[in-house]
Amino acid sequence: MRQLKYLKNLEPFINAPLFTSAEAEKQDVPRHALAYLVKRGTLERIYPGAYRFSQYEPEVEFQWENLALVAVSIPDGVICLISALCYYDLTDQIMREIWIAVPHESYPPKRPNTRIIRMRNVKLGKIEIAIGEYNVHIFDRERCVVDAFRYLSKEIAIKAIQRYFQSTKYKPNPKKLGAYAKTLRVNITPYILSYTT
Repeated sequence: MRQLKYLKNLEPFINAPLFTSAEAEKQDVPRHALAYLVKRGTLERIYPGAYRFSQYEPEVEFQWENLALVAVSIPDGVICLISALCYYDLTDQIMREIWIAVPHESYPPKRPNTRIIRMRNVKLGKIEIAIGEYNVHIFDRERCVVDAFRYLSKEIAIKAIQRYFQSTKYKPNPKKLGAYAKTLRVNITPYILSYTT
């Protein structure tokens, strides 16, 4: 009988791509009830403390589903580096793990196949996008290119800036790119000049 009550309390999440145990507790559903509903097959445990209804059908493209799920489940997380470059088609790299930037002082939850990068400035270039039904944070293209020079190999970074300037999908913004590079103390002026002069 109590299980029916818990299910009724969880109704607001039936069509949610993901909900947390903290959100469930606000609906008067304790953790042990969530564990029971997972055992029964009513709920699916995606990550520790993150659930969804088993009959839920994701609307996101299969190749991006894991990226979106991880990003949405890490508070203050921002999709960055290889994951963001793949999303924007600025690299030939294969996304073997999910790259998420977090504020330097935060303690994000652990996720499988996820690389956490602590950054001092996670506000610069942070935007919100929808990947299917998930609203996630990702760095914009300009921040991704600058970060490639900061954190990745020169080869990956050069390929990223090359694709950035050669893209036909969007208009490159050398001024913004230069401003980000200055703020993050990366000298990419010679590369910007080679594509703009």
